[in-house]
Amino acid sequence: MPRGGVPQGRQPHVLLHRGLSAIEELLPGLRGQLVDAGGVPLDTGDLAWLGERGWAPFGTPALELVSATRPLVEHLVRRRVSELPGVELRGGTRVRGLGRGATTTDGRWLVECFDAPPVRADLVVDASGRSSRLPDWLTQLRIGAPATTTVDAGFGYAGRVYAAPSDHLGPVAGIVMLPVPGAPAGGVALPVEGGRWMVAAVGAGDRRPPRDPAGFDAFLNRLRDPALADFTRSARPMGDITVHRRTHNVRRRYERLTHWPDGLLVVGDALCAFNPVYGQGITVAATQALLLRQTLAAGVRPGWERRLMRRLHRAADLPWAIATGEDLRHTGGGPASGLDALFGRWSGEVDRLAAHGNLRAQRALDRVYHLVGSPAGLLHPALLAAAVRGRLLGLPAPVPRPPLTTGSVQRDQTDTERHPAYPPPP
Repeated sequence: MPRGGVPQGRQPHVLLHRGLSAIEELLPGLRGQLVDAGGVPLDTGDLAWLGERGWAPFGTPALELVSATRPLVEHLVRRRVSELPGVELRGGTRVRGLGRGATTTDGRWLVECFDAPPVRADLVVDASGRSSRLPDWLTQLRIGAPATTTVDAGFGYAGRVYAAPSDHLGPVAGIVMLPVPGAPAGGVALPVEGGRWMVAAVGAGDRRPPRDPAGFDAFLNRLRDPALADFTRSARPMGDITVHRRTHNVRRRYERLTHWPDGLLVVGDALCAFNPVYGQGITVAATQALLLRQTLAAGVRPGWERRLMRRLHRAADLPWAIATGEDLRHTGGGPASGLDALFGRWSGEVDRLAAHGNLRAQRALDRVYHLVGSPAGLLHPALLAAAVRGRLLGLPAPVPRPPLTTGSVQRDQTDTERHPAYPPPP
């Protein structure tokens, strides 16, 4: 079941390909356990993906995902971790504060708890998420709070579970409609365990989706393609609509503190939290866990915590740039000049190539989005040549709409034209 400390736990989650690989490396066999428990393996090349410039190429092999609810992923990870030697879980225990040992010769941390004895530790890792109170505790210890950067585009989510078989959309594995500048509303539909689908509507500012069923359906009807509205009409809703609106990006710059204490690390959303629409949080946390394991396995030397904190921050650099770069476009606060602006314009050009059928462009974008490739891959000479050729001679026809079906319901271009609320993609 979703737990109280994860308010977004009832919304759809995407475990990016890099995150799936990292968790499998940390806990071998977890992918198979996810599938055995009902998780749905799918190829991202089979997603109906509507971006800013049109539909992405469909039906060619790309990167694998296993689609499952967050509670199932957490349940399996927790069970596997609890089976590791030397692990003790203390459920229902709330941390009250963090301090040093009572004597000057004791450099260990003292983790103080409500209604439970304190815990002494040589190493404390704060993985408590967005609500981390570590800045306050460090201030009380006279270490100082970190500088914090926040980027908030005002996104909100509304999600609902539907009953439908995993092949309800025929050859299409799922639907992703990105909110884009000028049309800041979109949504997703992904199959999960138990013959269910998770559908989420997402919008920014005054375009945030509502909680009531009629408003939710009306929101989907106003999207720039009817795919999600068609899906919800053909599937059976299960339960209430849940909303989540705590979606700001926040980065705490602990690596810039002058005196970083020994025996303390910060990972995951406690270090850097992202707008959940981009599906990066679990993946970044898993890669940081790998960095911690590699560091400890190699042996530690004095000051290793500060060096590792810098590496943990660097692991968040690319996803932070992706998430905040997109969100700033929605707020109108994106960079006006410099390399970031230049690279942003080039990324848009690569996206345009992909929307006109260039598979190399699409795969380069996929690798960056799933954090398995460098943005340098977008600068491949073949892509530069294709962009120049497209400007001089024109691009091929846009990628056609994927063969979306919903049971017996199917829409073609003629049907779309009969529904003016659903303009064709640009």
